[in-house]
Amino acid sequence: QVQLVESGGGLVQAGGSLRLSCAASGRTFGIISWGWFRQAPGKEREFVGAVSWSGSSPYYADSVKGRFTISRDNAKTTVYLQMNSLKPEDTALYYCAAARRYSSSYDLTASYDYWGQGTRVTVSS
Repeated sequence: QVQLVESGGGLVQAGGSLRLSCAASGRTFGIISWGWFRQAPGKEREFVGAVSWSGSSPYYADSVKGRFTISRDNAKTTVYLQMNSLKPEDTALYYCAAARRYSSSYDLTASYDYWGQGTRVTVSS
């Protein structure tokens, strides 16, 4: 099993920045991909970005490309989501996820095996 704990959410004004952290513990060996998703009230969970186990080859949803950056601290088994130029439409509960299976689509929730409990981000206008 893998346990994921997100932190770093909060209230920020539009144009501001936040950095979310996802601390992983347990059997993290064999994790292939790390992902970030978000879910706004009344909406489905949507893909934000993902990165390979090594922290390379990140890719992002068009809505956050150029503003959000995913990185990984291998030594601490922590994955980060740096969010800049935040907009009110970025308001959501942000989830970290980890995949142990190979997939052609790590932008799908079904590709992930483990999920954190989420951290809330609110962007005021």
